[in-house]
Amino acid sequence: MGNGTSIGRVRGLGPAHHGAHHWLLQRFTAVGNLLLVLWFVASLVMMQDLGYAAVREWLSKPLSATAMALLLVSTFWHARLGLQVLVEDYVHTPGNKFAALLLLNFAALGGAAFSIFCVVRIALGAA
Repeated sequence: MGNGTSIGRVRGLGPAHHGAHHWLLQRFTAVGNLLLVLWFVASLVMMQDLGYAAVREWLSKPLSATAMALLLVSTFWHARLGLQVLVEDYVHTPGNKFAALLLLNFAALGGAAFSIFCVVRIALGAA
């Protein structure tokens, strides 16, 4: 018995095909961010008054609150995806990599949850 064919020796040594999914998610969140940020900037430009009361009234409308919540979720998700690649590429010790990814996930989830909570409070009229 020999070493087999060339393809037999390298089969299973390539990527696990998870990168394409991650890459697509980054692109989808980037497009979502682009569209939602354009909506946000256009909304602010069209507002007559940029005072606290006017912006609060604008954000209390269902469409504005929903789009703002989507923008926040998409932004935090996109940031988490990008920083995950950074950690995976530059942190080589398995324990440190796990800890960094765990902290990254907690920070992204916590930031998104708090920002959504704030939008919901404003949308529901809480002082």
